[in-house]
Amino acid sequence: MSAPTTTAEAAPMTHRQTLEALSGLLLVLFVAMLSSTVVSTALPKIIGALDGSQTQYTWVVTATLLTATATTPIWGKLADLFNKKTLVQVAIVVFLAGSVVAGFSQTAGQLIAARAFQGIGVGGLQALVQVAIAAMIPPRERGRYNGYLGGVMAVATVGGPLLGGLIVDTSWLGWRWCFFVGVPVALVALVLLQFTLRLPTVRRDNVKIDYLGATLIAAGVSVLLIWISFVDDSFAWLSWQTAAMVGGAVLLLALATWVESRAAEPVVPLGIVRERTTALAILGSLAVGMAMFGGAVFLGQYFQIGRGYSPTEAGLLTIPMMAGVLGSSIIAGRMITRTGRIKPYIVVGAILLVAGFALLGTIDHETSLVLVGVAMFVVGTGVGMTMQNLVLAVQNTVSLRDIGAASSTVAFFRSLGGTIGVSVLGAVLARRVSDRITHDLAAAGIPVSGSSGGSLNLDVLPAPVRDIVRAAYGDATGHIFLISAAIAVVGVVAALLLRPVTLRTSLDLPDAARSAAVAADAVDGAPALDQVAVDAGRGSRPPARRA
Repeated sequence: MSAPTTTAEAAPMTHRQTLEALSGLLLVLFVAMLSSTVVSTALPKIIGALDGSQTQYTWVVTATLLTATATTPIWGKLADLFNKKTLVQVAIVVFLAGSVVAGFSQTAGQLIAARAFQGIGVGGLQALVQVAIAAMIPPRERGRYNGYLGGVMAVATVGGPLLGGLIVDTSWLGWRWCFFVGVPVALVALVLLQFTLRLPTVRRDNVKIDYLGATLIAAGVSVLLIWISFVDDSFAWLSWQTAAMVGGAVLLLALATWVESRAAEPVVPLGIVRERTTALAILGSLAVGMAMFGGAVFLGQYFQIGRGYSPTEAGLLTIPMMAGVLGSSIIAGRMITRTGRIKPYIVVGAILLVAGFALLGTIDHETSLVLVGVAMFVVGTGVGMTMQNLVLAVQNTVSLRDIGAASSTVAFFRSLGGTIGVSVLGAVLARRVSDRITHDLAAAGIPVSGSSGGSLNLDVLPAPVRDIVRAAYGDATGHIFLISAAIAVVGVVAALLLRPVTLRTSLDLPDAARSAAVAADAVDGAPALDQVAVDAGRGSRPPARRA
């Protein structure tokens, strides 16, 4: 493959130019996040209106996460090969089309399919925004701008549930506007990027995208998630269906690894994944993804079904979590820019995630809202200190030409963690709720039917049954947060094992310095990456140490 050629040199940008370009990118990020958060409090009403089940409730979220996960590395690889600005705009158009189709859905199945298509655009946006920012701002300065990212995340995550709640509570709008509302915002972002975002175009001859590897990864993960959704309900844990689906998923993922190891342009570059910093960031991102998406999805359901609040009230009750995300991301971002150190903030954030979910694991349908709010604030603080900074830690280790693959790889595994987390936690919640409802109905002398508690439309249930269903959801939610806390412990271990480094101040990392950084990650006792980064910023070419 021939060497890459650029149409323009990456000239340093002033602070004002950076902010102008960021305005469009942050609006894009806002749109992508809004697509998930605006339905978080509205989803019980939406699934109730479409007469859907708890499994379909989970898959409305999982479908978007799954396609976003599968396509994120492809978008990232394309960003290393083609114009990043054009790719961002293409992703916006795909997202717009999916949003419109989702808004016109007539059944829960149609909504799941539309959300899956929408996820393709979301996968592009969540990868390409990070890539574009990394192409403009050096890692050391990126900490400060991560505060802006955190602010947008907080606004989208706070405003989304509130907006979704208001929409479904407003009779002349209806739930369909939860999907239509993002269309004008995305159109504004599309126009704004056309005038503000200017990035160099990188082209390579004989470009090859590893579609086979991406297909195998998506197929393997999909089979595994389908098994999780139906095991212990449609078939037993020890059954031929379990053996076939789990064995098939393992085989598909093994084939994907084999294909990726031999592909000229792998969607998940194994060379980057094997680096210590990237591998640990992936582990941490898996834990953060499971925790973040699980919390956002099931807290809204807890407040509405488990506690009986309206969608608007449920959105207001999630504000403590978003306040934690906003405050911690801004403060940690500025401290990282000032000191150049990133590991302490990731470690503290990972520990707070575990503590916050452990507190949420104690809740039931009668828990004080003050305790729930404190626990959510702690979780939000942990998310704000870890999510973006794990990506930043990886971006600091690679050269500019590999920034797309590296950033999208971390985003890929974070989405994968979220996909698995939502699916697993949703399956556990559905089983516990079903068992609890069946037990309590029998104890109350109410005849148990196959559909008892199967629908999320509580308005059609008799008052005694409705009270039993609410208590079942409220009590079962605490159990899945205990599982989230156990998963988040993996993030703490990964954070503690990260090398203490100082973020580089240069936009790019020379190939020689990158080789030295890789060698340092692979050899015990090798020089820390902070010294390599300092040398790279000075333009020197340190030799790689040998074992």
